[in-house]
Amino acid sequence: MKAIYMGLLAALTLLAGCAKDNFEPPTSTITGRVIYDNQPVGVRTNGVQLELWQPGFQLFTKIPVYIAQDGTFSATVFDGDYKLVRLRGNGPWVDNTDTIPVQVRGAAQIDVPVQPFFVIRNPTMQKSGTSLTATATVAQVVTGRAIERATLYVSTTQYVDINNNAGSVSLTGAALADLTKPLSFSMAPPASVVAKGYCYARLGVKTVGVAEMIYTPVQKITL
Repeated sequence: MKAIYMGLLAALTLLAGCAKDNFEPPTSTITGRVIYDNQPVGVRTNGVQLELWQPGFQLFTKIPVYIAQDGTFSATVFDGDYKLVRLRGNGPWVDNTDTIPVQVRGAAQIDVPVQPFFVIRNPTMQKSGTSLTATATVAQVVTGRAIERATLYVSTTQYVDINNNAGSVSLTGAALADLTKPLSFSMAPPASVVAKGYCYARLGVKTVGVAEMIYTPVQKITL
């Protein structure tokens, strides 16, 4: 009897293992953009996130969805009905924790609207002699918060932000007193950047009391 019992136990263990091995991973996708005025909002690489929740299940846990630096995001999930949430204090925009329903049947695409405190318009970046120069106009979208600084970042890779850069130059204080005028930046690229013969650059704006910055698209510049 003991031998029969052990045999049955081994068989059940094998079946459980096979069931686990045959578990189908999720294959459906949710893709989208975080937008303002129908344009994607640039952020720090993997620094800002959304959350997906699927109600109706015993294990009601969140699925973190990180936003790429160009404002896009994607997640691989099972078919089902989800709720997408913008986290409080997790972006260069006004908090909005209203849930967005997302129905996934194979694939779903969605734009997530946000209201940034500031936007950066008409950015231009170029080599000028031995310097890298840039201009842009910063406009305030939401009153009640002041601009803290505007920064030009350069990098040897296509990932450029406050944490991923080889050098930067910032404007603060009186240089930001009149936002009706374009801002101008100029910097000598670091030697590590010059050695490559090119760099990646983008502008970022920091709002007082807001952790995350808003950024322009990354541009590649030949030096």
